[in-house]
Order: sequence, then structure tokens, then C-alpha cells
Amino acid sequence: MAPTDRQTPTLALAHALAAAGRGLPVFPLSATKLPALRSPHRGERTATHCRGECGLPGHGVHDATTDPAAVRALFAAAPRAAGYGIACGRAPHRLIGIDLDVDPAYGSDAAGSLRQLALQHLFTIPPTVTVLTPSGGRHLWLTGPADATVPNSAGRLAPGIDIRGYGGYLVGPGSVTAHGRYRLAPGTAHLAPAPCPRALLRLLTQPPRPPTATRSTGPAPDRRGEGLIQFVLAAHEGQRNTRLFWAACRAYEHGFGNALADALTAAAVRTGLPEHEARATIASAARLTTGRNGETNDAA
Repeated sequence: MAPTDRQTPTLALAHALAAAGRGLPVFPLSATKLPALRSPHRGERTATHCRGECGLPGHGVHDATTDPAAVRALFAAAPRAAGYGIACGRAPHRLIGIDLDVDPAYGSDAAGSLRQLALQHLFTIPPTVTVLTPSGGRHLWLTGPADATVPNSAGRLAPGIDIRGYGGYLVGPGSVTAHGRYRLAPGTAHLAPAPCPRALLRLLTQPPRPPTATRSTGPAPDRRGEGLIQFVLAAHEGQRNTRLFWAACRAYEHGFGNALADALTAAAVRTGLPEHEARATIASAARLTTGRNGETNDAA
């Protein structure tokens, strides 16, 4: 556990002011990584959806500001703040946070999963600001365009990869939490957040896959995999194999890969992929996901 002392709030404010000076909206956090200011609406009998319109502090990420005087006022109202949050999705940077976890429960580190996604979807993460977390993970800072809103998500891209988009926040470097200090990775302090690669941005903004149900009570397999089929149909030349492989992996992971194999093959053929190549790709996905669910993979 990271020690905190009387200097911690002072240092947190200094780090927050530095971030605000770079155009990053900030607000105070407690050592639990939660907003340090209590809601002004606590105790009210009727639920309120105020996001700061009342003019009082205590609305979490909606308090975030780049104005130095306002930042100082927020921290003065939160004298025990141990860190600061950075609001994502807000101008001018429209920050996108890629949170890579290292929980062994996932079977592999999230950084490896991101590298695999990059290979499948033909993108490269550029050098960018990287923050090391107390748990051994890391936050990658990217910027988004003005015409795209990236939603928050947890594990949607792959297990262990969480996305902080509009309405979310990242713990800023220099913050002290109950588990340790967040710090900039060596060699990245001088960098500016890099633009999000277009292929990755498409993954982050595409509609979520439709929820799947158990095989005993769920809808027909073709309905469950409709989103995956559309994903394959949208492939352009150079993406067909990687999109098909990704979709087949998702289908097998959710327990209906065998039932969807023919439909995925037909979709891939419609994009111009030879049938034998499509079936070989699906068979590879089946082998890769064997043992991750209870389905017997016999597509090969």
C-alpha cells in the first residue's frame, strides 16, 4: 500500500495543474480512485441526474476543468485528495484511454491481446504517452477526431482491455492510490498523445455485438451471429481473412461456432475469399479456441 502524508494533496494539485496546463480537464480523486468530492445531491429523496448544471462541485468527471482557478477551488474543497482524474473524450485532445490489465485470470496479458488485435486488423500503436499502474498494467493515451465519440467499455475488444472514452476518466500520473503510485513510463514523458489509428478507432466505435444467450434458451444461431456475419461482409480487400478469423473466434468463444461456420463461410465468399481459404481460416479459429468453452470444435 502506498503511503500518503500531508504532502500528497499538495503534490496531487501540482500534477493536476500541470495536466490542465496541457489542455487536459482534471478533477480530484481519493486514494480509492473515486471522485474525492461527495455529491451535493446526497440525501435527496428523489433521484437527480444533474451533471453539474446546479453549479456545485461533486459531480465526478463532470467537474473536470482546465481552468487553473477552478482546479484550485476543487482541490481546496477536497483537502484529502490523493490524485486526480483526467476526463476522456473532451476537447481539445478528446483523449481515449487504452487500459491494459495484467490479471492472470485472463490467461495472458492484455498487452499481448492488443498486439494480436493489431496484427489481425492491420494497425500499429504509435509512440504515445504511457502511464504505468500500480498493478503492473499500463494506460495508453490516444486522441480521437471531433466527429467520433468513443464509448467506455470493459473487455469488449479482448479480456483485460478496457476503454476509457467520453464520460470516463483516467487516473493521472503522479496520483497516489491505496495500491501505489501512477507514473509515466520512461521515455514517454516528452510525448504528446498520438492520434488513434483508424482501424482501431473503427473497432472502438462500431456497435457492440448483440448479446448471446445459452444454447438451451437462446435464439437461433444465425440470429445470435448476425453481427459477426455483417462484420465479415463489411471486409475490404486485405481485411477479409483477419475479419473472418476474428468473427469465427468470437463465435466459438460464445458456443455457436460450429452452427455459424457455414454462414461465415458464405459471407467470406461474398467478399471475394475462396471457399477453401475461408473454411481453413474458420478451422484455425476453432482450433485456437478449443478448451475456452464447452463446445466440441469439429469444423476442421
